Amino acid sequence: MSAFMDLNVLFSADRSRLQSVVETAAHLGFSTIAINYVFEPTTKKKQEVPTPTPINELIDQLPVVQGRSRPIRVLNRLTVVMSDSSHFRPNEPEYRRFDLLAVQPTTEKLFHAACMLYEVDIVCISVTEKLPFFFKRAPINGAIDRGVVFEVSYAAAIRDSTMRRYTIANAVCLMESCKGKNVILSSAAEKALELRGPYDVTNLALLFGLSDGDAKEAVSSTCRAALLHAETRQTASGAVFTLRTQQEAPQDPADCEAPAAKRAKPT
Repeated sequence: MSAFMDLNVLFSADRSRLQSVVETAAHLGFSTIAINYVFEPTTKKKQEVPTPTPINELIDQLPVVQGRSRPIRVLNRLTVVMSDSSHFRPNEPEYRRFDLLAVQPTTEKLFHAACMLYEVDIVCISVTEKLPFFFKRAPINGAIDRGVVFEVSYAAAIRDSTMRRYTIANAVCLMESCKGKNVILSSAAEKALELRGPYDVTNLALLFGLSDGDAKEAVSSTCRAALLHAETRQTASGAVFTLRTQQEAPQDPADCEAPAAKRAKPT
């Protein structure tokens, strides 16, 4: 069974609304979600990067994922909306507070830089307006080679018919350039009603021009690749090794007491 993920659930200061979104995501079968803090700086004055709220303060109890026996995993993500190159500060220590780092470039020059130069995990494609530039193959391939993924979100298409046209047009344009590779689909949901199940999202991906296999990967394995890229980005050497361990409780309670008794025995 695939581990489905939604790496873009918009942050809300309304805890009850956010709790409802997380519970709905778990009920729909998503094993991992990322709470997205959108940061849109201006050139007039320096603005503070938002600080993520600890998950245990946002959500009282993590719900169990539908069809699985473990609770949903909740991550923090920062998305920087860029209209100027100064908006992305690669050495900003505040960026390290987040599990995932994304940028949403608004010009062709910034899109090229995000694909080729910036140490980010996700490049967001705007779905609320017509893009002022065309996707070129060179930066797209550069991003794919670096392990950076492209994100298309669908919640805006649910809210407004005009945004629905922009979403489809921009997504189709992207798929023609990247051939469906390194693409993730997420909700960017503000409330629970805007979430859709993983299989509904894959059907939507077919409308964007993804193949059946790429559509399934866009909500599962490609999302996992983005998380692994984020882990390696935050290490000094750019490498990470993960190992799953399983702890078994000792069969005899005396096994737990023996070491302590041995330490307490006088010599």
